[in-house]
Amino acid sequence: MITSSILIESIQRHGLMSESKRSAGGFNPGLGQVGVKNPISFKDASDLLIKAKNQNDNLPIAANGKGVLLLADGSRFEGELFGAKGIAQGELVFTTGMTGYQESLTDPSFAGQVLTFTYPLIGNYGIHASSSESSSVWPRALICREVIIHPDHRDSIGNVEELLRIHEVPGLKKVDTRAITKKVREYGTLLCVMGPIEKEEELGKILNDLEDPSINDLIETVCISDPIIVNEGALDNKGKKLPRLGVLDCGIKYNIIRELSKRFEVLWCPPNIEFEELISKWNISALFCSNGPGDPAQKGRATSARKTLAAGIKSGIPTMGICLGHQLLGLAAGLETYKMLYGHRGANQPVINVNTGKVSITSQNHGFAVADPLKGRLAEHPSGASSGKDENLIGSKVKVSHINANDNTVEGLEVIGKPAFSVQYHPEACPGPHDASKLFDQFEKLVRSDL
Repeated sequence: MITSSILIESIQRHGLMSESKRSAGGFNPGLGQVGVKNPISFKDASDLLIKAKNQNDNLPIAANGKGVLLLADGSRFEGELFGAKGIAQGELVFTTGMTGYQESLTDPSFAGQVLTFTYPLIGNYGIHASSSESSSVWPRALICREVIIHPDHRDSIGNVEELLRIHEVPGLKKVDTRAITKKVREYGTLLCVMGPIEKEEELGKILNDLEDPSINDLIETVCISDPIIVNEGALDNKGKKLPRLGVLDCGIKYNIIRELSKRFEVLWCPPNIEFEELISKWNISALFCSNGPGDPAQKGRATSARKTLAAGIKSGIPTMGICLGHQLLGLAAGLETYKMLYGHRGANQPVINVNTGKVSITSQNHGFAVADPLKGRLAEHPSGASSGKDENLIGSKVKVSHINANDNTVEGLEVIGKPAFSVQYHPEACPGPHDASKLFDQFEKLVRSDL
């Protein structure tokens, strides 16, 4: 059993609460599952908005007036402030999704970044309860062309500006997002700072001293602190207990946990847990490594997760990685990772299965990639940031299983002779198409065949 003392830090970080005390919202992966007697509810980013409106609390005062976005190359873009008051700084990136702004804003992979939406209209269907990808809003600021303050949807509980205000995230609207996107596509992601136009001199000084957020251990800010079984006792349709899966949380999206919970009893773990503990104490049958923010070669929890992942693969336990988990698998196999020019962020990335030639349209969110074993770095950032080649920790070779149809970058790996594979894209696709969702079924078959 998980004792309350073990869960204290996790409660503080992720806001765990019992189902009986949950009035509305929340993330409830075990609710309604056969065999789960005490489903646990986790905080959804929209819960704060629900609470404030139910209790008629005043939201933090909204920002207003002229604002400015300053880029490291000397560019500046004026707009109107909205969301929370304050100054934001980070790496400027863009996402091409036409919908799914709530999921993007709550995706932990955006930690440390200032997020620009290329689609010109954001917020038209509002914010919805239990539809976030985590317990918080992770981009340091939101840049958009137009934001809808009066959304039109019967299930909406509020608008985008209210979500930003309650999570203390600034926004800048009425900006030329097309010009920003073209600049990033041509020159690569850039450091930036955003705030009130009357503080432009101060903003410039901040920008001069700004460091790339990827050099920090961003995973530490987004991961769970202690292991917890999210759907303990879950049974399959034959009444048999589902195999237990150890999930390394490097910044996992809720929909990944939701998809995995349909097929496994999920042990949600911090990324620095030892593989030996997962086997001896938690008796897992398989291992999974999630998405997350920052440089996969960063010395911190990314390195810890890589070692645990490598130990699992080497032991022969079925293993799967998504996004950052894919990059960590590549590093564990002795491959190189590097920073991309502007990355892949959106819901329309075409991926080719090199074994079948089939193309899937996928959802992606990453700024680093695994270097192709033969072709090397593709679509590389001008900074040249890379991990360099390291030792092979898994004792096996890997082969490329998927590539991006646009730039030929590596989108998937298979470990030769081991039940382990990874993909750069998001098969859970939230937001995005469901072309690749069968990968979870493939992983389930792999695990069950090993039992």
